Amino acid sequence: MKKYLNNIWLGIYTVLIGMKITFVHLFAKNVTVQYPNKHPLDKAGGDKMPMNARNRIFNDMELCNGCNGCARACPVNCITVETLKVVPGDAPPLKNGEKRGLWVTNYTIDFAKCCFCGLCIDPCPTEAIKMTTEFEYSQYDRGNLLYKFSKMTDEQIKQKKELLANFTAEKAKKEAEAKKAAEQAKAAEAPKPETGDGK
Repeated sequence: MKKYLNNIWLGIYTVLIGMKITFVHLFAKNVTVQYPNKHPLDKAGGDKMPMNARNRIFNDMELCNGCNGCARACPVNCITVETLKVVPGDAPPLKNGEKRGLWVTNYTIDFAKCCFCGLCIDPCPTEAIKMTTEFEYSQYDRGNLLYKFSKMTDEQIKQKKELLANFTAEKAKKEAEAKKAAEQAKAAEAPKPETGDGK
C-alpha cells in the first residue's frame, strides 16, 4: 500500500514540476522574432539581423576575377562560372585595381539548391562574393531562383570570343613564322658536308 501511494505521489510531483516549467515559459519574454508581425530588420522597434546571418548571396562582378574558387568550394554545385581569356590591352582593371585576366561571361547561383553554408565566401581572393541580410526572396516558380550576376550581353560575349579567336590565330601565326625563321637560320649556320673529290 505504501508503494502504491508513493507511486501516486511521484506521478503528481512530476506533473507539478512539468507545469511549473510550462508556467515560467508562458509568462517569460519571447526570444523568437514574431515574423511577419515583427520584421527582423525593422529599425524602429525590431531586432537587427545578425552580422553572421546566412542569407542570400551577392557577387560584385566589378571585383570578380573568375577564379572559380567559389564554385569548387560549393558542396551542392549551385554556382556556375564561365569565363573567357582577356586579350591584352582590351580589359579595364578590377574595381580593387588588380589586373583582369578573365571575362566572366556567365555567373549564376541557383538558390533553389543553395544550402547557405557560406563555404563559397572564404575562397574568394577579391572578396567579391558575400552574404547579405536579404532573406525575403521566395518565388512561386523555381526557375526564378536562378540569379544571373554577369552583366555581359550575348553580343558582348560574341565580340569577346571573336577578339580572342583573332588574337590566338595571330599569335599562332607569329609563333609559326618565328619557328620557321629559326629553322632557316639554323640550316644556314650548319656546315656543308664535304665532298669526296678533294676540292
